[in-house]
Parts: sequence; C-alpha cells; structure tokens
Amino acid sequence: MNVIVQPLGALLKMIFDVVGNYGISIITFTIIVKLAMIPLTIKQSKSMKKMQEIQPQIKELQEKYKDDKEQMNIKMMEFYKENNVSPFGGCLPLLIQFPVIIGLFTVLRNPMDFGFTQEVVQAAFLWVPNLSQSDPWILPLLAGITTYLSSAIMPNTNNQQKTQLNVMKYIMPVMIFIWGRSFPAGLALYWVTSNIFQAVQQILINKPNLKQVEITR
Repeated sequence: MNVIVQPLGALLKMIFDVVGNYGISIITFTIIVKLAMIPLTIKQSKSMKKMQEIQPQIKELQEKYKDDKEQMNIKMMEFYKENNVSPFGGCLPLLIQFPVIIGLFTVLRNPMDFGFTQEVVQAAFLWVPNLSQSDPWILPLLAGITTYLSSAIMPNTNNQQKTQLNVMKYIMPVMIFIWGRSFPAGLALYWVTSNIFQAVQQILINKPNLKQVEITR
C-alpha cells in the first residue's frame, strides 16, 4: 500500500507548496487524481453500455436454457466471447481504483506523516475551524447529498444491477453522513469534491447517449 500512499502524499504536499492553503490543496489534489482516473471511468462506461445493448439477447439465452444451468453458462460465455465483451468489464476499473481510494484516505487521515505541520492541518477553511477535526453537520450532509446524486445518475444494465444501485443510492448516503461526522473535515472535503467531479463527469459521458435517444425519437 505504501507504493500508492507515498506518491499521493507527495502530490498533496507539492500542491500545498504551490497554493499555500490546505483546504484548496485537498480540492486540487482530488481533481487531479480524478482526472487521472478518467480513462478507467470511460472504459467502465463503455463496458456498461455494451452490456446494456446485449441484454435482450442475454435474456433470450437465459430463458432458453433456464432448465440447464451448466449449458446456459457455456452459451453465455460463448456469447460474451463472440461479442467481445466481459461481464466483469464494468467491475475491473472499480477494483483498480479501490486501492487508490484507500491510499487517498490514508494520506488525508494522517497528513503529518507526509510533511505537513500541525498548524497547517489544523488551519480553518471556509466555515470549518479545523480541517483535522470533524465537521458535525455541513460537510457530512454535503457528502451524503453528493453521494446520492452521483449514484442517482449512474446507468444500470439489468434488474439485478438496478436493485444493487438502488440499495447503494439510499443506504450509502446515510452511511457517508454518519462516517463524515467522525472523520476529519479534510476527508469529508475530499469526498464532497470527488462526488461533485464524478457527477459532472457522468453527466458529460451520458450526454452523447441522450442526444442519440432524442434523434431516434
């Protein structure tokens, strides 16, 4: 994990040395990291779109071989191979991003391990008197709301995935709000910034598809 954590900590410190404000450094840091992850996000979106397009054929295969699970699995894998798509294509980018997210949390939870002084970390930012301490209401509430919004605009490919997204849509914001009240405010600031970036990014990715739908109508 240090292989990921140390470069991220160095990046945050480098940004701070330029901008001179810990809160602005966290926002800039989050945006830079999210920009670096755009290729993974695009790959994930393309995979989910492809899976959505072939859902009718998948349902036909499932119905045709519903009494023979082994044969159904064989035919499904053949179908995926023929269409050059992986059922796990949408999950792989998330798995790659997971250690990066853990690294980000480690850096922002222990910033003094990466060259920050206590005075810098405990400085006020906007309405938050101390970014190293938890913000009891505003940032956790914003974190919960933006988590809901970023989940609400995510596409789904099938009923099972729709159910999973609905669970995440309503449960995760509550959990993030609760956690945000105990996390350092710097972590909550990162989460809010990350969610806003992700929501805007997903809207831009979905926009060409929306135009195509309007044209076909």
